[in-house]
Amino acid sequence: MAYVQGYVAAVPDANREAFIESSEVMCAMMKEYGALQAVDCWGADVPEGELTSFPKAVKKQDGETVTFSWAVWPDKATADAAMEKMMADPRMKADEMPFDGKRLIFGGFEPLVGL
Repeated sequence: MAYVQGYVAAVPDANREAFIESSEVMCAMMKEYGALQAVDCWGADVPEGELTSFPKAVKKQDGETVTFSWAVWPDKATADAAMEKMMADPRMKADEMPFDGKRLIFGGFEPLVGL
């Protein structure tokens, strides 16, 4: 069964190009290690909610944009093995996140409908 990982982060607007460069590295590594699809998106219409929202979840600050990313894997075992390989990959160690990783939220999901 397919497995989907999702990520949400707040990226400083000044780091947009650095985010794109980092995304190119990360998406390529994910695909190299078995991802069927890897996508990074820059927020275009991400409203602040009254109770909950993407901006609240990542404690977005002025001058930041919320990003949304996902990777589709054949299964959780492939995703887990890939993450282990990526953590040991020199490209990952050389890639500096262009955002505050402490405010990154992520999770893994089993699709029910649509894939």
